[in-house]
This record gives sequence, structure tokens and C-alpha cells, in this order.
Amino acid sequence: MKVLVVADTHMPKKGKTLPDRLLQELPSADAVIHAGDWQTVEVYRELEGYAPVTGVYGNVDGEEIQAVFPAQQIVEWHGYRIGIVHGHGDKKTTEKRALETFGDDSLDILIYGHSHIPVLRYFKKTLLFNPGSPTDKRRTPFYSFGILTLEEEGIHSEHIFFK
Repeated sequence: MKVLVVADTHMPKKGKTLPDRLLQELPSADAVIHAGDWQTVEVYRELEGYAPVTGVYGNVDGEEIQAVFPAQQIVEWHGYRIGIVHGHGDKKTTEKRALETFGDDSLDILIYGHSHIPVLRYFKKTLLFNPGSPTDKRRTPFYSFGILTLEEEGIHSEHIFFK
């Protein structure tokens, strides 16, 4: 199962359209996860034209997005428990807030956004994955999104970086 992972699209403020590099990957995706800060529901509608979309809302998302997506959720795909949250809030780092969201839940993967900084590492037995942003790179040299491949043999995870 190929899952495209995006967050912090901030459209149309930070981009008028989804970037070409992301559009190249979308036709081969089995699913899309968006970790919040969509800004408009049109982003959801466009992604949904390629594959089923699962996501959460972020701190800049208004009522229209909040009516479609929860603040956090856990999905189970191919035997893997995946927690999704945006990660915004006060005090602590984005990563710590994301980890605390699900408490003791044994997650295989924790996907979060908010910082626009790509992260791919393990904390104990949980893969922490922040895809960065495909439209607002902030303090990083490249725009980015992620790809997760979920198979019985294991998880393959990677970032796609582009200018």
C-alpha cells in the first residue's frame, strides 16, 4: 500500500496549486494522509480525485475543514496503527505535543505536521514522520512530502525533497 503523506499545504496562501512533484506521485497512491493546515477544502477535493484521503485539521483550518476532519485520529491499515495529528499548541516541541496526543496507545507510525520541518526517526517503537510542507519550506532548503509503503514485511518511509 502506497500512502502519500502531506501537511501544511496552506493553500492558496502559500501556493495556488499543488506542486508538480507531488502531482507526479498522486496517480500511483493508494491513499493520502494530510496532517493539517489545509487552509481550504479545495485541497481535500483535489487530493480526493486521486485516492481516498484521511486527515486532521490544523491550527489555521476553519469550520469548513473541521466539519470534514477531526483534530486527531488513529487508522489501522495493513496491520499498522497510524496516529495522525497536526501537533500545534503551547509549550513543548511539536514532536512532544504529537507524542502526548495519543498517550499510551501503541502506534506503529505517528504522523504530524505544524513545524514544516521534515522528520523521520523512531521514538521507542514508533516511527515519527513529519512530511514537511510541499508549499512552504520555511527554514529548510527544499519543499517536501512523504511516501509510506506499508507491506507485511515492514514499512518503507521516505521524504521527497524538491525545489
